[in-house]
Amino acid sequence: MPATLHRATLEDADAIAALVAEAYSPYIPRIGRKPGPMLDDYAQVVRDDEVYVARQARRIVGLLVLRHQGRELLLANVAVLPACKGQGIGRLLLQACEAQARAAGCEAIRLYTHAAMTENLALYRKLGYRQTHRAIQDGFPRVFMRKALISA
Repeated sequence: MPATLHRATLEDADAIAALVAEAYSPYIPRIGRKPGPMLDDYAQVVRDDEVYVARQARRIVGLLVLRHQGRELLLANVAVLPACKGQGIGRLLLQACEAQARAAGCEAIRLYTHAAMTENLALYRKLGYRQTHRAIQDGFPRVFMRKALISA
């Protein structure tokens, strides 16, 4: 069954937190602690940010968190249930991110990921994101990336 994208509501917050816990838990042994997204209050995230959920039937199987910052869009979080990987849900979410950025007239999409999440780094490079810098943020070694949408 194909996934459909919907704007998240406060009623989705618990299901979003459960999805994030399941999606990010495999990284705990590699990082040595819970990744940043597992520490967020998703009711607050839904209130503060532009949050979308991918659903299959009524089940939330993917998450997209966007934050407008001037002329750029921050891709704050993208996650897919591990059991649903390989079904095009991540692609749907990332295409929605780019469509939202373009519709808002953004010049670029920015994101960051943990330096130890090497598979994410490879995926983002493949999708046209370029590393801008590395830094410790909130106690995590992060890689910051940017994808230009408008040519200078």
